[in-house]
Amino acid sequence: MIRGLYTAYTGMVNEQKRLDIISNNVANAATVGYKKEGVTSKAFDNELTLKIKDNSVAVDKQKIGNMSLGVKIGEVYTDFGQGSFRQTNNTYDLAIEGKGFFQVSVTDAEGNNSVKYTRDGSFTMTYDGFIVDTNGNHLLGTNGEVRVPTNASSVVIDYNGQIFADEQLIGQIQLADFEDYSFIEKFGDNMYQTVDGAVAANAAGNIRQGYLEQSNVNVVDQMVNLIAITRAYETNQKMIHTVDSMTEKAVNDVGKV
Repeated sequence: MIRGLYTAYTGMVNEQKRLDIISNNVANAATVGYKKEGVTSKAFDNELTLKIKDNSVAVDKQKIGNMSLGVKIGEVYTDFGQGSFRQTNNTYDLAIEGKGFFQVSVTDAEGNNSVKYTRDGSFTMTYDGFIVDTNGNHLLGTNGEVRVPTNASSVVIDYNGQIFADEQLIGQIQLADFEDYSFIEKFGDNMYQTVDGAVAANAAGNIRQGYLEQSNVNVVDQMVNLIAITRAYETNQKMIHTVDSMTEKAVNDVGKV
């Protein structure tokens, strides 16, 4: 009975973690460039059970078999599927059609610079002509930080990322991509950073000026999963109540027989 109590407990903890992930997806359904997360479940490693101190058998320890101790979170993964486009007609709103990431220069509290990656193309131009994201991080191009003339009457960015100010080529946005997305991890709210083992690849995506890529979260699917998780949690909760009731009877009634 105690084993059943523990198994139900692990099920509740597992569903709680799944709920946290889905809640985060729903909360970011309107976040530009957000990629939803998913999660897998797996059983705890089986434990070999032994019968000990039993005078009915000749050996001191007799093998009974394997016993699973419940369920746990297997892997939390990110779905990098393409999100839908929303047209804004803003000069510095950019979306990537296909694979690839924008590169931005991020400065930490100690003043150290590093390159991070994002699908969020909500850029603006500063008073001195630099193109920055919503947090003020500078967009990177083939020649470093992207900068446009502040007095340009028109700025056009083509599919290849080439930047034209008043029909003059002034630079090019440098997209990044990787062979295996398992070697990049989330950084901050909506950016990514590489980990050991990341291998760069040619970015095949095209840039769409005047558009933003929406999140790839399907709210309806997430709500359906949320209902399933709630029911699974309630089932494990009822199991705990049942085991608790059986244990109470065993303690209070069996001893009277």
